[in-house]
Amino acid sequence: MKPFIGLAGILLAAMVSEFNDQVTSLALVDIRGNLGISYDPGTWIQSLYASAQIVGMACSPWLLTTFTLRYWTLFSIALCGVASSLIPFSPNIEAIYALRLLQGFAGGLLIPLLMVTALRAIKDLSLRLYGLAFYALSASFTSGLAASLSALWTDMVGWRFVFLQALPLCAAAAALVWYGDPQDQPRYQRFHCADWRGVLLAIIGFGAFSTMLYQGDRLDWFNSPLICVLALISAVTLPLFVVNEWFHPLPLIKPQLLGRRNIAYGALALFTFLIISQAGSTVPLQVLQQVQGYRPSQSSLITLEIALPQLLLLPAVAFLLNFRRVDARVVSFIGLALMLTACIGTSFVDYTWNRDQFYLWQIFQAIGQPLVVLPLLLFATNSLKDPSEAPYLSALVNTPRALAEVVAVWLFALIVRWRGSLHSDRIIDQIGQDRFRVLQHGDTTSAVPIPPFAQPSPSAPHGLAALSDAVRQQVAVMTTADTFLILAALTVFLMILVLLLPVRTLPPQFQFAKR
Repeated sequence: MKPFIGLAGILLAAMVSEFNDQVTSLALVDIRGNLGISYDPGTWIQSLYASAQIVGMACSPWLLTTFTLRYWTLFSIALCGVASSLIPFSPNIEAIYALRLLQGFAGGLLIPLLMVTALRAIKDLSLRLYGLAFYALSASFTSGLAASLSALWTDMVGWRFVFLQALPLCAAAAALVWYGDPQDQPRYQRFHCADWRGVLLAIIGFGAFSTMLYQGDRLDWFNSPLICVLALISAVTLPLFVVNEWFHPLPLIKPQLLGRRNIAYGALALFTFLIISQAGSTVPLQVLQQVQGYRPSQSSLITLEIALPQLLLLPAVAFLLNFRRVDARVVSFIGLALMLTACIGTSFVDYTWNRDQFYLWQIFQAIGQPLVVLPLLLFATNSLKDPSEAPYLSALVNTPRALAEVVAVWLFALIVRWRGSLHSDRIIDQIGQDRFRVLQHGDTTSAVPIPPFAQPSPSAPHGLAALSDAVRQQVAVMTTADTFLILAALTVFLMILVLLLPVRTLPPQFQFAKR
């Protein structure tokens, strides 16, 4: 029972980390307004967190092996709680940036601990999948719950609780970890051959890469000298980091593990899955807020529909995968098919959609996600040949997980920039052509799909403003449809990948009994 108590504590801490990231992102407008921060400086609040989180995920498995799981988890929880509690009382923007760096680093330290604990603490192999379900909760449950928490704090309680929510959760997590995690012997001798060069390359390389993706669209990409410098730094340091990790005797990450097909599938599939699932949680919120004028408290129900079923579906999928005759590849393919259905269905969005039209497709997302994420974790963890490889696997899987967030930000900004500009130009061009036909020939037929409630009247004093709002809303709808079609293509890619890359694996109690 104790291992599950410790695992529950680390799960709670990992959820705090995810909330610090996603709740803050959703509530960023309110946070900037209350702190008196304009848009451009406000973008660094998320950018710095994401950069520090990637570095933390890469370094945490090495550090927990050195300091022991129990001590390192307690330190990470304490760092997370202290940094979070100080942010809303910061005297200036520089202090906020520094605390967000610490908060992001602490968040990155916490999430890999969850996978390591699930692999090391649960000795009964028949229960390992349930332990992995705990880890999966941090990937699927928290992203759906974040919107509801953001709405609660900003609309009903107070914006400071976006950060102060971490205090009681961190205290409870620390108590559970202190009671449930066993105390190992520290291995400080590892510092004699520590991978300091790898740490430096990770900080510089991942920091430059994530900052480039976060800030690129705002700074007009390669028209900005800063983006050019960051791109050059990333192109040099990231390959050097991989080479260094390949040959170092005690690396942060073992890229050699990617030579095992199931681990390669697990890392790549989790990276792509998180991009798709993140869009399933955030893009519907954005279109409801932009087109229908929903407040977060009104739109959060559609993400809560994804989050709450995970509490039942993930243990149910773990139970299913424990049967010897069940092929995890088939389970994953079915889950991807459900997610594909959700993406294609949501791509038919139009300006009349409200929450009711999203509910059906969110159900497909809610059922499909656990059917995808647990099999890929099973593939990856069953490929371990020795328990000592668990920290390296955790770093190898979780670092791409952190990168998935910044890549998703870049991808969605790219879609809005390219497809949004295209739709806007076409609509405005069509409006001009229709206006010309009206003036020249009296033809009042319009091919422009402008919502009826926003069509301007020539005699109305604010007709131009209404037309501008109509164009903006229609562009948002059409861009959302394009986004989900692109996500559908990514889902098809994963469906092909699951058929070609992973090999059949059995439930842990049967897989490891063969060795």
